[in-house]
Amino acid sequence: MSSSRLLSSTSSSDRKKGVRSSCNLFQGTWVYDSSYPLYDSSDCPFIDPEFDCQKYGRPDQQYLKYRWKPSTCDIPRFNGLDFLKRWMGKKIMFVGDSLSLNQWQSLTCLIHAAVPNVKTSLVRKDSISSVIFEDYGVWVMHYRTPYLVDMVGEKVGRVLKLDSINGGNAWIGMDMLIFNTWHWWTHKGHNQPWDYLEEGTKLYKDMDRLIAFYKGLTTWARWVDHNIDPTKTKVFFQGISPTHYEGREWNEPSKTCSGQTQPISGSRYPAGLPAAAIVVNKVLARIKKPVYLLDVTTLSQLRKDAHPSAYSGEHGGNDCSHWCLPGLPDTWNQLLYTALIL
Repeated sequence: MSSSRLLSSTSSSDRKKGVRSSCNLFQGTWVYDSSYPLYDSSDCPFIDPEFDCQKYGRPDQQYLKYRWKPSTCDIPRFNGLDFLKRWMGKKIMFVGDSLSLNQWQSLTCLIHAAVPNVKTSLVRKDSISSVIFEDYGVWVMHYRTPYLVDMVGEKVGRVLKLDSINGGNAWIGMDMLIFNTWHWWTHKGHNQPWDYLEEGTKLYKDMDRLIAFYKGLTTWARWVDHNIDPTKTKVFFQGISPTHYEGREWNEPSKTCSGQTQPISGSRYPAGLPAAAIVVNKVLARIKKPVYLLDVTTLSQLRKDAHPSAYSGEHGGNDCSHWCLPGLPDTWNQLLYTALIL
């Protein structure tokens, strides 16, 4: 299959799988709201330095004050106590790369802000990090796996297995799963953590990255169809989180996210959907089990102001990939909460 065929358009019903037709939660605009943010980063014990922009010197605060407003409805404010009561005794797991980490830490901060005196514990073991809200028996977990499919060390080197997902054994038994992958699929050179791609018995030194992504995501979809009981486990896909390194995408060719202090006005992103989002839509259109697409791509594209840029802990450089906390991932979780209570 060519990448051009892969990127042919899908119907809006496919693209919005899981969204109630009465209101498209993911189409709208950002509005200023002085009651935001929903928590203070200095009060949340779970934020990694790379996301704590205020602590590491970001001079402006306006980016903290925006609320997502869908065009045809209102969404409820996140209610951490209600969330805990609904998920008492349950296990919630984010599965994916550092964008999943971003959303996981946001959710733990949102809940903690509602119940600051509840006993919590933070446990890190191998690929899994867990925040446990002990009074409610709620586990909020993150399983790090940048590709979802398996990466295995073999004699020839590090092999990314496009049709293998043995790591999924750790996801079984969860009450909610929120999956994410994409950013690592584009890494090349010294940032690329694999030496070969494998499909079946064939090894490849490289292939079109969108094709590889499609193959890996199809393996994940097959895993969901074979392993998920929808009466016991709710499944979400986080959607593609955009970057803002290329100002030409929003008609400022010489700019990046650095120094940006306001969202893009309106509801349309000049560059349109990234190709990876079209691949996600195609895979989700064919999955048999119910998977709710948290279609955060366009609303996140509008937030060129919400990245850490230079205020990313001890990390050097300009981070236009991850997001400050508090910030945009809080809206992703507000939309997750909305989807759960609809």
